[in-house]
Amino acid sequence: MPSGKTHFAFELVLWPLFLAGYDWFLQPTTTELTLFTGAYIFSSLLLSPDLDLYRNRARRRWGPLGFIWTPYAKLFKHRGLSHSLLFGTMTRLLYLTLLFSLVAVGLAYAGLALPGKLQIEPRLLLIAYAGLALPNLLHVLLDRLVSAFK
Repeated sequence: MPSGKTHFAFELVLWPLFLAGYDWFLQPTTTELTLFTGAYIFSSLLLSPDLDLYRNRARRRWGPLGFIWTPYAKLFKHRGLSHSLLFGTMTRLLYLTLLFSLVAVGLAYAGLALPGKLQIEPRLLLIAYAGLALPNLLHVLLDRLVSAFK
């Protein structure tokens, strides 16, 4: 299988192509391009499908917070649902949402309030999700391509 460095390099090499295609076809605003780029880089660095492993580069990048991925690694076997083309990114986002919700409830219980409702345009959510999902799709496709040739 490709190493974490290979996956990361592959994702970064293709990022300008996605960005150019996105710019060419959809003519996004600067805010939309920035959101897509930020989500793409964040996902490449921190939301790898390999977070279902106990030891990997993506988990180390979380620094002292890397421990939060231990239950995720126990919940998902390697190359299982976490490596699904359709559901892989979603599993990590739902997992982070659950953790954030638990922290928010804990803070609220301690009397520390979080900001009220946050309203985000649906288009921006789709752009952010595309930026988060594309590197993960590339990761899984590269894994499958290498497996097919072995």
